[in-house]
Amino acid sequence: MAESRHHIFHQFAASDWGGFLKGVEKEGLRVDRNGFIAHTPHPRALGSALTHPRITTDYSEALLELITPVCNSTGSLLSSLRDVHRFVQKHLGDEVFWAASMPCELDGDASIPIAEYGTSNIGRLKHVYRQGLAVRYGRMMQSIAGAHYNLSLPDGFWSLWQQALGNQQSLKDFKSDQYFWLIRNFRRRSWLLMLLFGASPALDASFVAGVKHGLARFNDNTWYGPDATSLRMGDLGYHNNAQSSLNICFNELSTYTRTLDRAIHTPWPAYEAIGTRRGDEFIQINTSVLQIENEYYSAVRPKRTTEREEKPIQALEARGVEYIEVRCLDLDPFSAVGVTESQIDFLDLFLLDCLLSDSPRIDDSECERLDDNYKDVVANGRNVELALCRGGRKTPVGEAADSLLSELEPLAERLDSWIGGDAYRRALQAQRDKLTSPGLVPSARVTAAMSQAGLGHREWVLDMSRQHQQTLREEPYAATSLAEFERMSAESLDEQARMEAADTLPFAEFLDEYLRS
Repeated sequence: MAESRHHIFHQFAASDWGGFLKGVEKEGLRVDRNGFIAHTPHPRALGSALTHPRITTDYSEALLELITPVCNSTGSLLSSLRDVHRFVQKHLGDEVFWAASMPCELDGDASIPIAEYGTSNIGRLKHVYRQGLAVRYGRMMQSIAGAHYNLSLPDGFWSLWQQALGNQQSLKDFKSDQYFWLIRNFRRRSWLLMLLFGASPALDASFVAGVKHGLARFNDNTWYGPDATSLRMGDLGYHNNAQSSLNICFNELSTYTRTLDRAIHTPWPAYEAIGTRRGDEFIQINTSVLQIENEYYSAVRPKRTTEREEKPIQALEARGVEYIEVRCLDLDPFSAVGVTESQIDFLDLFLLDCLLSDSPRIDDSECERLDDNYKDVVANGRNVELALCRGGRKTPVGEAADSLLSELEPLAERLDSWIGGDAYRRALQAQRDKLTSPGLVPSARVTAAMSQAGLGHREWVLDMSRQHQQTLREEPYAATSLAEFERMSAESLDEQARMEAADTLPFAEFLDEYLRS
């Protein structure tokens, strides 16, 4: 019998382990003092949303996205994330940074401003892409926020791992194959993350005004799922019918990029009927199933840092997978920065185990079962009678979760022995506590906190957001960090101005070239 990957890994020495490289992209809405989505422009003190390396916007002008650099420890990541939060909070005036994934009070699509990035061709392309999302899916879905967790392992580890496995590929191809190995197991187990970290069981009534849904009434302005873990990742959140036909394959890089590329070049009749222009205004990049790769919604993505004007597919094909992006994480409304230390450490443990465990390719029938497990936990994960399909049989969700967490114990012990301390065992225990005390899962904590306060989603999240803002504004800010953020803001504005001055190609021609590339 071939030696297991876990056994091979456990034979490594502490000096062979280069540690995790990690980063977070954290979204959140700017809202006014009454808890309504902000209609003000992106604050100039925060620099250019187009070119700032740490502070940008996602779909909406009101939807901030804060980005950490690549960090080599959980402590440095959280410190970096807190620094950028402090800087943002100090420049929001009387606005508030919304602490939850499901949005504040809205008044239909028209109340959600689409992000602006200036007059450069790249800036206009980003805006037109978002216009395309609006005409395809509406703006409401795009007001939802989340945290994306990025993880990679250093090349030193990959070289030793390749040698230990006796693999003869190029390092680029080996790493890509190994990251897809990890992704396949992530897809098998991602339901567990929704159980442990789903934190959006309720939403403001304005989000579903005029929409049919199966939620229960919490109070006059709040609906909720009594057993839901994450409405954000359910049918009311990120989804669309056109993408359900894509069958994006996560088995290997070549099939992944090929199926994505096909979607970008496959016309969709409903989008063709809309067209790409409304008068002189561009309202879509194209009329295909996807305008660009980023339009594809998935819980995980293989990623490669792109050069300016380079497409993600081109970067992946040219240089291989660089890191993986976990996209299914709700914001933790109890945390001032949306994520926690034990969560980050557990994700490291969870993702490494996905790499080390057996990971056969996923066929169509397994793909359907995995999707069903994920959807069931999202909608009904706190129901103790829920059963998931695992290993060809139905298993109670609690039993399935306990089994997966038990399998992580030896790995947690090994990592702790290498780096010293007990961070990974503590992170694992924090998740096990959620199974023995179901009231500790974030989704249950949210509904309990709202009930205890006698507040609906809108009022409770606004109160939590104000508390986080006060905490961060009162914390001391290192003068060097403040100066660094002020420098980045000023330089980003200068860079945007240079880009706009340098563009001479009409946007229509630029877009044609972009689509042909």
